[in-house]
Amino acid sequence: MKKEFGEEIRALREKQNLYLRDIAPRLNMDVAQLSKIENGIRQLKRKQIPVLAEILDTNADALEVLWLADQLFTVIKDEKFANEAIHITEKKLKYINRTTKAQ
Repeated sequence: MKKEFGEEIRALREKQNLYLRDIAPRLNMDVAQLSKIENGIRQLKRKQIPVLAEILDTNADALEVLWLADQLFTVIKDEKFANEAIHITEKKLKYINRTTKAQ
């Protein structure tokens, strides 16, 4: 299973020997907020992903995929029919992608 968004940014930060205090100000937040994001307690704002990707020298699209997956999980995690809803949504996305490509 892929890492969660917070786990991934922590791993990337640590790989570069950066501290929370090095990154937080560049994202216009305090260290505590960034720590909560890494721990999965808070969510980063979508518009901050490219900035974070640049700081961590990584692909912004890959970070956005993890961020979006976390967003979806947060919405559906306690839903009784989450798996069924995801399955239907996946079918809808495939249909939309096919029809968009055909145009």
